Amino acid sequence: MLNWRSIDTVLLDMDGTLLDLHFDNYFWQEHLIERYAELYGIPVPQSRARLGPRFEEIAGSLDWYCLDFWSRELNVNILELKREVEHLIAIHPYAEQFLQTLHGRKQLVLVTNAHPASLTLKLERTGIHVYFGTIFSAHQFRHPKESSGFWPKLHEILKFDPTRTLLVEDNVSVLRAAREFGIQHLLAITRPDSKGHPLSVEGFTAIEHFGELLPISFDE
Repeated sequence: MLNWRSIDTVLLDMDGTLLDLHFDNYFWQEHLIERYAELYGIPVPQSRARLGPRFEEIAGSLDWYCLDFWSRELNVNILELKREVEHLIAIHPYAEQFLQTLHGRKQLVLVTNAHPASLTLKLERTGIHVYFGTIFSAHQFRHPKESSGFWPKLHEILKFDPTRTLLVEDNVSVLRAAREFGIQHLLAITRPDSKGHPLSVEGFTAIEHFGELLPISFDE
C-alpha cells in the first residue's frame, strides 16, 4: 500500500486517527449538552436545541477546536468538563505499534487541530508524545488544517519535502487541503470513532485501523 522508501516525513493527526474519536464525540454530543442543561437549569432537549445549531455554524473553523472560544461562548469551563470524562481518552488499536515501528526511522510529526489545553490533556493521558520529535497545534498558525493557509505555514517551519511526505488523517477536508498543497502520500482513516460505523471515503486510499499497515517493511 505504501512505499516506505519514498517517505521521509510522516504527519499524523491525533483525534480520530491515533486516538479514538469516541471521547470527543461523546463530550460534544452528550456530556457537554447534559452538563450545560444542569448548569443552566434547563431540560436536556432545550440544551441540545440551543447548542446544536451553534456547533454546526462554527464547525470547520479554528474556533470549533478552541476551548477558550467555547468557554467564553457558553460561559462554562470546557477543560474542566473534559476532565470529568477524560477516562474515555484512548489510543486506537495498533496505533502505538505503528508509532513504535516508525520511531527513529522516519520523521514523525503530530499535527492536530486540537487546542493546546486539549492536546496537553490527551498527551498526559496517553503518553504518545514520546514518539514525536515535533508536535504542532493548528492554533499556533491561526489556521485549521482544513484551510489552505495552514500548510505553507507548517512547511515554513518544518521544511518537509511534500513529495516524500505521508499524511494520515480522518478528516477528508484536511486531506483535500494537503493534496492541494502538494503532499503526495495521503491516507484516510475510515473508523475514527470505535463506537461508530466505518465511514465511506472517496478519492483517497483508506484503512480502518493501523493494523492494516503492519508489519512494515522498509525495503519495499
